[in-house]
Amino acid sequence: MAMLHSRPTWVRKVGSPGYVIQHSQVFDASNLRIVLHSNLGSGCREVHRSATPSKSVSQCSEGAQQRPVSVIRKIRESLVRREKSAVEVTEAYLVKLREQEPHVRSFLHVSEKALQDAQELDRRVAEGREIGPLAGVPLGVKDNLCTRDMPSTGGSRILQGYYPPYDATAVAKLRSSGAILVGKTNMDEFGMGSSTEGSAYQVTANPWDLSRVPGGSSGGSAAAVAAGQCAGALGSDTGGSIRQPASFCGVVGLKPSYGRVSRFGLMAYASSLDVVGCFGNSVMDAAILLEAIAGADKNDSTCSPQDVPDYTSNLLPIDDLGSKPLAGIRFGIISETIADGVVEDVLSAVKQAVTHLESLGASVREVAMPNFSLGLPAYYVLATSEASSNLARYDGVRYGPRAHGEEVMSMYANSRALGFGPERRILMGTYALSAGYYDAFYKKAQQVRTVIQQDFKNALEEVDLLISPVTPTAAYKIGEKVNDPLAMYVGDLMTVNVNLAGLPALVVPCGLAKGGTSGLPVGLQMIGPAFREESILRPGHIFEQTLPTSFSAPTLVS
Repeated sequence: MAMLHSRPTWVRKVGSPGYVIQHSQVFDASNLRIVLHSNLGSGCREVHRSATPSKSVSQCSEGAQQRPVSVIRKIRESLVRREKSAVEVTEAYLVKLREQEPHVRSFLHVSEKALQDAQELDRRVAEGREIGPLAGVPLGVKDNLCTRDMPSTGGSRILQGYYPPYDATAVAKLRSSGAILVGKTNMDEFGMGSSTEGSAYQVTANPWDLSRVPGGSSGGSAAAVAAGQCAGALGSDTGGSIRQPASFCGVVGLKPSYGRVSRFGLMAYASSLDVVGCFGNSVMDAAILLEAIAGADKNDSTCSPQDVPDYTSNLLPIDDLGSKPLAGIRFGIISETIADGVVEDVLSAVKQAVTHLESLGASVREVAMPNFSLGLPAYYVLATSEASSNLARYDGVRYGPRAHGEEVMSMYANSRALGFGPERRILMGTYALSAGYYDAFYKKAQQVRTVIQQDFKNALEEVDLLISPVTPTAAYKIGEKVNDPLAMYVGDLMTVNVNLAGLPALVVPCGLAKGGTSGLPVGLQMIGPAFREESILRPGHIFEQTLPTSFSAPTLVS
């Protein structure tokens, strides 16, 4: 149960960067409502909490269940109906962002143009002009995606203060769809990490328990969505960097097929594995975001020219679903992901999810993938090798701060020592690519990758979709694994194979594990055939809309 506590209320005047602190009695961070106060002056808004504390999963009765809703659709519809303006929506999110940021630390930069963009959108609405599918929706963008009007550092000091001269293709598509970009989210340096503790600037906290990690490397985006600081966010996924944070933070995370979304403007970590994806409050939101950013791009030769389908057309309201809406769909749970090493709470949540799928008419059986465990070592050879090559461009000459050196090589070395954090992966990749070791490591890892791809192909001929836990555990404590990289790497066991195979995967919350004040979220991973994102979105939507339990927004305390 939420406890009444005293904490600051932040009041913001439109057009002013300053905040005034007022102390008041407030409840938890869910159910935020905006109240206009005439005595605060024109354009002022004060944030209060709802007087009704939110329920935890264990407390939700079926009759009082709050099913996931499309926040994106609700915002757009409110603009179209003139119930709210884009400025009002943006202000509300910015106030909440600023209020919670000292606790969550999910943003590295907050846009100075968000309100200006919202005002421009309001003018379009007033003139009766057409608006895009993301009109007025406040979104966060992971800091490794280039934005022309905000710093893009990749979470690294070697790019501190860098403003790209262009937008990443995915970012440009968000803007053209009417989205309001509220800021850049925190991440592990260049995507190399699983907890966001690898950021050069700050450690992001999990909104469900501020002493725990949000996952990584897209932990800032996941935490921002979970905390209600933005309506959705972009992330990138090289080996699970969208799916693991989505599971840890109790939000929906979508990793598209390799080539479905352009990588132009995405700072490369491992080019053959990197994918731009998204976070949302519901599967519908994730589908809307994917449809906005997917599609061919002349600037990215690896981006597929395949047509982008209407991902939302089959995501029907729960009242329009039959009693067995998943009848005929065959799910296969990967045997190797429910073996030793997975904690009991996670297994229990996944087993309950399987039972729920069966109650919806689906058939579920175990599917063996005998080479599944080979994926993790192969992934780390390939990813670190590509990282070693991609990150060689950061040398103090073309980007970032330059350190003094008596000669060119010493200047390179000093600049990289100054700018890069203690991540070991560059060294690992350089070693794997060095003379005499290429065949023993990199070439063999590529051969393993082919085997993994064939295993997925065989499995998806037996069943329609594959499912698994996302991680062996729920979110762990900040600092718990920072000095044990091997333990952190093992946490990627269930996600890296999907990147090696280039397949799409969706994570939906499915239960709670013990921990924190109200439990820790556990996610279910659904994997489908390449370029068939709709095949996982529809079952994911039905699953979340019919789940007997509901997830409350996390409670943030001072």
